[in-house]
Amino acid sequence: MKIITGNANPKLAQEIAEHCFADLVPATVTTFADGESSVEFLENIRGEDVFIIQSTCTPVNDSLMELLIMIDAARRSSASRITAVIPYFGYARQDRKSASRTPITAKLVANLLVTAGADRILTMDLHAGQIQGFFDIPVDDLTSRVVFAKDIKRAIGIIDDPEVHQTGTVFVSPDAGGVVRARKFADMFGGDIAIVDKRRPEAGKSEVMNLIGDVKGKHAILVDDIVDSGGTLCNAAKAIMESGASSVRAYITHGVLSDDACQKVEKSVLDELVVTDSISNRCPKNCKKTRQVSVAPLFGEAMRRVTNEESVSSLFV
Repeated sequence: MKIITGNANPKLAQEIAEHCFADLVPATVTTFADGESSVEFLENIRGEDVFIIQSTCTPVNDSLMELLIMIDAARRSSASRITAVIPYFGYARQDRKSASRTPITAKLVANLLVTAGADRILTMDLHAGQIQGFFDIPVDDLTSRVVFAKDIKRAIGIIDDPEVHQTGTVFVSPDAGGVVRARKFADMFGGDIAIVDKRRPEAGKSEVMNLIGDVKGKHAILVDDIVDSGGTLCNAAKAIMESGASSVRAYITHGVLSDDACQKVEKSVLDELVVTDSISNRCPKNCKKTRQVSVAPLFGEAMRRVTNEESVSSLFV
């Protein structure tokens, strides 16, 4: 096994390598003055099972291009198999035509990765599971539920404390598209589900209209795959508390947290926002409500199983 990282999230890559008892392949990943990316591996990878770790996060286009170049470099260096490890899969929200004369960019990205030379994709909580069908190579879509389990059990334990006058837990989807995710969390930990029905008047803005389900007197746990501007999340939390919930916290896989999202969370009614480190921490230190949990053990175990030709199904079922 040979592990290579780009510039998107080297800290996570190092932690994954440590979990695999491996060293990162020394590499030079630089940018020329005109913005072009350049890659050189400083170690022989001929005939090796290569894993290239790179979230396609901000700056999205640079991160994606860097990943494609690294895959091409590995292929031209005669790697036996190349797995693109993409903890956060950028462009996943563009998985269908949203209007006339618009692209399906997630499909384009899939084509680019395969053309560059990727033999396998390892990712986590794709925005739409159907994106796996955009590829003609194996795609392992891991789930953050196993990562969040300990934290959520702690939260549920607080609710079960008889000294805390709360009657249960409810898992809430911030939109109709996330109902399946909320149901899986509820099945895993017990509890009911609820849905926030929202109307989005224009891109980047959301307005909460209605809450479907009973949250009164309950500890609400919002679950989603991406938090970007933070508007949907904070409005959903407000609607939940206004409907009588005892408290509300959020567990969201990918913390994109664009612009002033962290400040929005700080000012919101959320008790806390827990995200994974699929994307490097973008919140200032004075943002006390947001924290990260590591997915390095999850990806490290998946990579170990892949290289040993073992089943990885238990990590995403």
